[in-house]
Amino acid sequence: MTPQARRDDLISSALDLFGSRAPELVTVDDIVAHAGVSRPLFYRYFPSLRELQEQALRTVTDSLVEGLATLEEGPPAVRVRAAVRGLIDVVAHYRAGYVALLRSGSVIATSDTDAAIDEVRNRAVRLILESLGIAEPSPLVLLTLRCWTAVVEGSLLSWLQEGTVPRDDLESWLCDQLTTMLATTKAHEG
Repeated sequence: MTPQARRDDLISSALDLFGSRAPELVTVDDIVAHAGVSRPLFYRYFPSLRELQEQALRTVTDSLVEGLATLEEGPPAVRVRAAVRGLIDVVAHYRAGYVALLRSGSVIATSDTDAAIDEVRNRAVRLILESLGIAEPSPLVLLTLRCWTAVVEGSLLSWLQEGTVPRDDLESWLCDQLTTMLATTKAHEG
């Protein structure tokens, strides 16, 4: 295995374990057993467990930001739907890591991790503003979009854990939520 592949494998093992218990309860021994490697090999790639935890969760947040990076062409509703679909794709792919990331806020309380989570949230808000062609949003519009991102996070977390809502229904429901929330905001501003 190449050094990068081994590093990625250790990160993947950590993310798998984070799905079943909080990252702070996962030990180096748990990770090396899951990955089938030795402790010395672990420390060749990561100087500490904390470093691996941060890198593993950064993998998830980077993928979420990447999933939001490109706007699809078309009217606002099509663009927002594509963004929601992209988020669901990433969340489904990094299921365990996403659950760990949102289980209790930032999970691992470091300024880097908090910044990474905030980067995803802020990118989502910017994407919606771009989709809607809003250059200078009012405070109430910003509040609406930030609240909607919280709805999306909680909904995706519940969807992953319970799996009772079909994916297409979840996508439509989240998009309809945004439309309704923005209509309510517009009524209050008008």
